[in-house]
Amino acid sequence: MQLINSENITIDNLSFPGNSDENINASVLRLDKIHPVISGNKWFKLRYYLDEAKYLNKKTIVTYGGAWSNHILATAAACKINEFNSIGIIRGEEIENLSSTLLQAKDFGMKIVFMNRNDYQNKIIPLEINTDECYMIAEGGYGKKGAIGASTILKNFTVENYTHICCAAGTGTMAAGLLNGLSADQKLIAISVLKNYLEIENKIKALLETHTKNLTVIHDYHFGGYAKYKPELIQFMNDLYTHSNTPTDFVYTGKLFYAISDLIKKNYFPKESKLLIIHSGGLQGNRSLNKGKLIF
Repeated sequence: MQLINSENITIDNLSFPGNSDENINASVLRLDKIHPVISGNKWFKLRYYLDEAKYLNKKTIVTYGGAWSNHILATAAACKINEFNSIGIIRGEEIENLSSTLLQAKDFGMKIVFMNRNDYQNKIIPLEINTDECYMIAEGGYGKKGAIGASTILKNFTVENYTHICCAAGTGTMAAGLLNGLSADQKLIAISVLKNYLEIENKIKALLETHTKNLTVIHDYHFGGYAKYKPELIQFMNDLYTHSNTPTDFVYTGKLFYAISDLIKKNYFPKESKLLIIHSGGLQGNRSLNKGKLIF
């Protein structure tokens, strides 16, 4: 299997379709280019968990996610590369026809275990999985090691060149890692992809090394909730790809890029702002859309 290649990461100038504000400079950090499966921020969040699992001589990695989870698939692939067994605990009742994401995870050797939503929410671990040889990674890689890993994203660009770092936020792990490396006069704009997930600020702050005031979480661009979308989001994603050759997904990055474009139109950012938008990769969710809905 192809190994992670951070040399593929690029910083591309970005202009949005129908948005030509010359007072704002926007660039995109293309983390999605590091690997065809373990793309974007997934590898960064996983890396130190896997290092600790090796150090502790664990044989099996266990983690959580949904049927179209980028994290599940990335973990399965990373475990194959690093010679771990892997188990994915999947939210919801078992289904006969697995998603293409879960089928691919199985191809990488991951054992799929379904869990009803109540037990999943309470993170009840089946007894047959809760053994000494297993190493547990939380959903989305949330945790201190995930945030420390995400902070190494900062090594791929000159932080001082930007006034604002912009990212999508699910668990908030990447946002915490990025915040740990910003100066006091820089801002991190996190676009929450979950509806009314107001506790995300506290989740992020719980992973920070020091107190920070330069975090802004914006909750207005979830398009109905996690993995929900509206036609205008799909149209924007297609227009963005035509305009800039940047593929996005409707779960995370599509909402992020839509939000930043809209905020620029609304004069949210001060003049002469320099934005770096983190493309966190992971297009698995797009597989759930009808063929032809997206042009890429």
